[in-house]
Amino acid sequence: MIEIGDTLVSEDVLEKRFVCDLSACKGACCVEGDSGAPLGEEELPIMEEIYPKVKPYMRAEGIAAVEKQGVYVKDSWDGEMVTPLVNNKECAYVTFDADGTAKCAIEQAHHDGKIDFYKPISCHLYPVRIKKYRNFDAVNYDKWDICSPARSCGMKLDVKVYRFLKGPLIHKYGEAWYNELCAVDEALSKRGE
Repeated sequence: MIEIGDTLVSEDVLEKRFVCDLSACKGACCVEGDSGAPLGEEELPIMEEIYPKVKPYMRAEGIAAVEKQGVYVKDSWDGEMVTPLVNNKECAYVTFDADGTAKCAIEQAHHDGKIDFYKPISCHLYPVRIKKYRNFDAVNYDKWDICSPARSCGMKLDVKVYRFLKGPLIHKYGEAWYNELCAVDEALSKRGE
């Protein structure tokens, strides 16, 4: 683990390669899994506020799930607040394009200028998962079998996880934090030569 400010970063974030390949996985991370996307406490009021503007982008099934369950729900497994699911499958905020690729209604509303919020940071940061502790955040790489095309693509293009996630990591922790992470990676690379 590498300490940067109030974070402990897994070395996998610096060492593993990853580039999403939507043409191969079809956005399976929005459909697979046991619960919805984790939401930070600061995102809960945002989800309430943006829902009316995101709703026109959603599928009827997603709207029904939100109307029944709420814009977010408490995960029964770990007690985190998460996005609701449609029939215990895909995220309620998922839409599908013509070829069946999962897309995010929240992200679409953002791209159209309807809302300032891009999407939940847990989605934006994937495959990085953040676990909050009292005095620090643990920044970990989450290896999921459905992302094997992303790992292959990342290897082919030689793009490290933290490089692929530059924008989301800067959004979460700031540019100075990200620059320090880059410096640590450079120092470790030189030491390994």
